[in-house]
Amino acid sequence: MLPFPIELKPGLPIAEQVIFAVKKAVVTGQLRAGQVFPSVRGLSQELKINPNTAHKIVAALVTEGVLVTTPAVGSVVAERSGTDRAARTELLGGDLERVVVEAKKLGLTLDEVQAGLAAHWKKLGF
Repeated sequence: MLPFPIELKPGLPIAEQVIFAVKKAVVTGQLRAGQVFPSVRGLSQELKINPNTAHKIVAALVTEGVLVTTPAVGSVVAERSGTDRAARTELLGGDLERVVVEAKKLGLTLDEVQAGLAAHWKKLGF
């Protein structure tokens, strides 16, 4: 069982969504260094996804240094390197890029985008 929620959305590749969710769980502390990560089979069954997709997810997380594979244990969450702030900022990269692209398509200025972001920030009570 995964110790964090994953809400798969249509229109986005499943592997990308799961990789993002795992990285977010690591950054927020829902997954801790040394914690055992589900096997490819377990991940596939839990999320009801193709085993090849689950394998792709685990392989990508190992390549990116989020997970390490240990003989007789399986995959575990790797020790984090770098700053938490940098890792959190990196999680927003894709979303920010999409916002910038959409803003450019709509002809919005940077000031307008920042004002919109500030308005949403305040609306949510931050």
